[in-house]
Amino acid sequence: MSKKVTDFGIEKTLKNLGISTSNKGVSAGGKYFANGGLLASYSPTDGELIGKVKTGNTDDYDKIIEAAQSAFQEFRMIPAPKRGDLVRQFGNKLREKKDDLGKLVSYEMGKSLQEGLGEVQEMIDICDFAVGLSRQLQGYTMHSERPGHRMYEQYHPLGIVGIISAFNFPVAVWSWNTALAWICGNVTIWKPSEKTPLCAIACQNIAAEVFQENNLPIGISSMIVGDHEIGDRLVNDKNVALVSFTGSTKVGRIVGTNVAKRFGKSILELGGNNAIIITENADIDMSIIGAVFGAVGTAGQRCTSTRRLIIHESVYDEVKNRLVKAYGQLKIGNPLDEKNHVGPLIDQQAVKQYLDSIKKCKKEGGKFVVEGGVLEGKNFESGCYVKPCIAEVNNNYAIVQHETFAPILYLIKYKKLEEAIAIQNDVPQGLSSAIMTQNLREAELFLSHAGSDCGIANVNIGTSGAEIGGAFGGEKETGGGRESGSDVWKYYMRRQTNTINYSTHLPLAQGIKFDL
Repeated sequence: MSKKVTDFGIEKTLKNLGISTSNKGVSAGGKYFANGGLLASYSPTDGELIGKVKTGNTDDYDKIIEAAQSAFQEFRMIPAPKRGDLVRQFGNKLREKKDDLGKLVSYEMGKSLQEGLGEVQEMIDICDFAVGLSRQLQGYTMHSERPGHRMYEQYHPLGIVGIISAFNFPVAVWSWNTALAWICGNVTIWKPSEKTPLCAIACQNIAAEVFQENNLPIGISSMIVGDHEIGDRLVNDKNVALVSFTGSTKVGRIVGTNVAKRFGKSILELGGNNAIIITENADIDMSIIGAVFGAVGTAGQRCTSTRRLIIHESVYDEVKNRLVKAYGQLKIGNPLDEKNHVGPLIDQQAVKQYLDSIKKCKKEGGKFVVEGGVLEGKNFESGCYVKPCIAEVNNNYAIVQHETFAPILYLIKYKKLEEAIAIQNDVPQGLSSAIMTQNLREAELFLSHAGSDCGIANVNIGTSGAEIGGAFGGEKETGGGRESGSDVWKYYMRRQTNTINYSTHLPLAQGIKFDL
């Protein structure tokens, strides 16, 4: 451990989460298979090495599949409410470890401490949701056209659910899938982002505690840290019934195609290019708060981050000037310091993409009203801290049509609401959208069939963030999948129609006669 890491109290945090580090790699008490090489995890906060993680190889993967298949045979026979109680226990352990896990999320990923704690709270919330849902995995009863017959539908667990998650939400998205998969009777295999492996190991440790305490196999919850080769195995493995993938549209297209080739199921949570429409009837104070948090929260590294502001011409200058003033008040720095609004990007590759996007925007004619750039000097030694910036653009710029995972906000002017909605929809992605207005007709038009084409459409709140109770996901190149609330549990189960004949005859459907 370096002195800097120790100063932040990270060594104690890791210990509280059951993680010890050494030159031989992170030890997780044998709770996951790892016999491959070492993967170093560096914090974007200060550039310091947090720890080295043992990765899994293909032999480890085969062992995980075998353990998961065996665990499924036992786990699927446990009544759903009992499985819900296991999720309740998991949620309670998350409550106990919220501060430590939230701090690790903040330090390893770079989001603010409040956002790190908020991410763990999302895990707790989905556990609460799943516990109640475990008593409501309901089918339907239908009337048969044949006398003495009863028809109904029921749902069965799929088997193994594979989860491939991204760095920006290193724990929450896994929990969205896991909590629902578990109450449905499935077992899970998690391949976390290679950029945030320690967060994943911490979660695996917590889950393993629950199943060990209940004398159940750890194979119900498996985790393997590895490169694209492990991801390819998971995607192409016919033993994995469902693959939930969070990441770029480019990779998601490959995942979806390969899973479909083997007739597996997939949930794809891919890119977002989210816009807020600010009408002439908007509450400007609310609009500024929603736009700024949406654009700079998590340093613009959310799939729901606000990328575009589509502003009515009558309030355009006012909104622009107030945004410039607000950006001048942003505090950028160590995300563990609650006084700071913006932390670092995840790594140098992200910084390069940020700088390249600014260059492309300027080349296409974008006018920056708040300039970007990389911050240097004391407290920015990692080289991952950048300035949130704002540019006036046209929606048809190639760079505006592209999702840049960084705090770059584009301003676009409009005259009529129908034009604004068309601009909002005129991008390949379709995740989150919002309108700021106090006019009922404008709000209803935005939510109508002629309105937003996104999976999420909000009125008088921003694009960023979502509550557990609603289904989360988008359309078009966002993938079309759904996670979290509502009736998303059905994605994790197979549907079966049953017909029972309790008569003394065998009548056929549609009145067909077949006499012998």
